[in-house]
Amino acid sequence: MKNITIAHSPDADDIFMYMAVKFGWVGNSYKYKNSALDIQTLNELALKNEYDVSAISFALYPLIASEYALLKTAVSFGQGYGPKLIKKKDKKLKSNFKVALSGAHTSNALIFRIKYPQARIIYKNFLEIEKAVLDDEVDAGVLIHESILEFDKNLCVEAELWDIWQELAKEDLPLPLGGMALRRSLPLNDAIAIEKDLIKAVKLAHYNKKILAPMLMERNLIRVDEQKLDKYLNLYANENSIQMNDQQYKGIDKLFELGFNHGFYEKLIKSKDYLIPSEYEEFRNS
Repeated sequence: MKNITIAHSPDADDIFMYMAVKFGWVGNSYKYKNSALDIQTLNELALKNEYDVSAISFALYPLIASEYALLKTAVSFGQGYGPKLIKKKDKKLKSNFKVALSGAHTSNALIFRIKYPQARIIYKNFLEIEKAVLDDEVDAGVLIHESILEFDKNLCVEAELWDIWQELAKEDLPLPLGGMALRRSLPLNDAIAIEKDLIKAVKLAHYNKKILAPMLMERNLIRVDEQKLDKYLNLYANENSIQMNDQQYKGIDKLFELGFNHGFYEKLIKSKDYLIPSEYEEFRNS
């Protein structure tokens, strides 16, 4: 069996969507080896072409499109929700406020930088952002992953990234946050088969949540309690994570368009042009 390296973040939705592979429920043709790393580390390693398959921020993808294909599955979008810009309740933010973000190539960083061009940004591991705000290291911070569900009572939400996204996009589109990318150097037949394994894994996870979620809790793989885990998975690892739909592609394309128009990308790309051509398998077998 071929060895395939897969990297994902340690947040609940990525772990949940990958565990069907980890437990051997899918993928008999490949030996999958996984690594769990924070999202900015994953983005940086994707720029170095480190893993065969990697979770990435959608905002990173135009920078790695020549080396990685975009996968149709294991995706996380906001739909009426998303990352939150938080501050202390008594803090008034100036136009050049100091803020902690989870990484330069994250989707929330792209949207934030367009909305707040004068803000002074530092980058921290997403688990350290709340404390940085509480300790007055920064004036504000953008919370992601499970951190959006609960934070210190001395903090409040200054802005919802979902609202900023709607303002920038000027239409009601899902907010692209996290996706998956596959190394283009893999043979096409392997790329197609691996994507099919991952689609099946996410589908199995979603429809067997009542079995899988307690298994994750028992193994101490999750940072939240059972109730918050269920809520979080409903937000970011749901039926729309199994395989992307047209509205999600439109959301990704809008993100790429915003990034291009504000000088973050050298060229404008369309998401569907960078998918794995799975129709090759049907053609080959016809």
